[in-house]
Amino acid sequence: MDDTPRFGMRTALIGAVILIAASFFAGTEASGLLRDTSASANTLPNGANLGPLFTAWEILDENFAPAGTSTEPLTTEQKIWGAVSGLTASYGDPYTVFLPPAEKTIFETAIAGDFQGVGMEIGIHEGILTVVAPLKDTPADLAGIESGDKIFKIDGKDTAGLSVEKAVGLIRGPKGSTVKLLLARGGAEPFEVSVVRDTITLPTIDTEARDDGIFVISIYNFNALAPDQFRQAVAAFANTGSHKMIMDLRGNPGGYLEVAVDMASWFLPVGTSVVIEDFGGGEEERVYRSRGYNVFDKLKLVILIDEGSASASEILAGALHDHGKATLIGEKSFGKGSVQQLFDVTPDSSLKITVARWLTPNRISISHNGIEPDISVPLTDEDRKAEKDPQMEKAAQYLKSI
Repeated sequence: MDDTPRFGMRTALIGAVILIAASFFAGTEASGLLRDTSASANTLPNGANLGPLFTAWEILDENFAPAGTSTEPLTTEQKIWGAVSGLTASYGDPYTVFLPPAEKTIFETAIAGDFQGVGMEIGIHEGILTVVAPLKDTPADLAGIESGDKIFKIDGKDTAGLSVEKAVGLIRGPKGSTVKLLLARGGAEPFEVSVVRDTITLPTIDTEARDDGIFVISIYNFNALAPDQFRQAVAAFANTGSHKMIMDLRGNPGGYLEVAVDMASWFLPVGTSVVIEDFGGGEEERVYRSRGYNVFDKLKLVILIDEGSASASEILAGALHDHGKATLIGEKSFGKGSVQQLFDVTPDSSLKITVARWLTPNRISISHNGIEPDISVPLTDEDRKAEKDPQMEKAAQYLKSI
């Protein structure tokens, strides 16, 4: 998500009520429950004893004295959200998070498509809040923010231990307001960037028929608009009579699984595997297969990837590469290969839970390894300043040679 935490989500965000100590949500003060010490009062059906939680609640209520923090006492609801957040964090997965009402609203707004912010996808990479990709022509992009930049502070607030959703809440804001980000790039010293927020409309697809006969399809997002726009791009490519295509997935943070499957279907016979959903032994793995549009004949295809290519981008690139349909050029992808699903906790709060991992048709774990290019071509800061694109140049050179 801006800055939207959307990548890897299934299209169907299935709601299911999760019962977590049902008495928590009855609006009753927990301290009133602590005096019943019977096993049935403090034990969940699976045998887990909630007594320590209730005891800690009472001790905190009776003894905590604010010392330079907040002068406002916490509400019962805030304590409940804190307890659920702590439970969720104990699983150690940065993409499994609790969304209390404010964060849930941010998430749903981002899914809808238009929002006010700076326009970049963010995630947790190696335990650090990281820019997956700035979206094309957004304030983040125009401010020079790059894929892979580490975000150390947001308006002076340290991001260590901060969830993606909470970071999104800090970065987003009204159009015209400014957010200050302390970033680090490579091994250089951290630097501060001030970005003026704007209304962000997610870009989708651009096409270019080059003078050298190569057709370029640049895909920026796997959103609901992408399948129809990709169909139009394929028709435009066919009208050129060319057999050489560059699909540019650089800086594409992903989107919906179904969109990646639909796009792969233009290149693969019906029934061919596109991606494997691995539940880690919890249930039988699921294979998503091509719908078999398979319209291309004698196609020569290069896919450009970089560290900003994530989730659905990695699924599409991995599928076409594993089936021998595409050569990958650029840099190693981000490595966001997990599947999140939303479950309702209350009507205005949700859990976003990692339920599976993506494997390419050749069973390469996207989460563990990312996608490696066949031909590695770095894009340096000097290249960007000189407005050079050696990755695109290499792709064109390669297509002309085969």
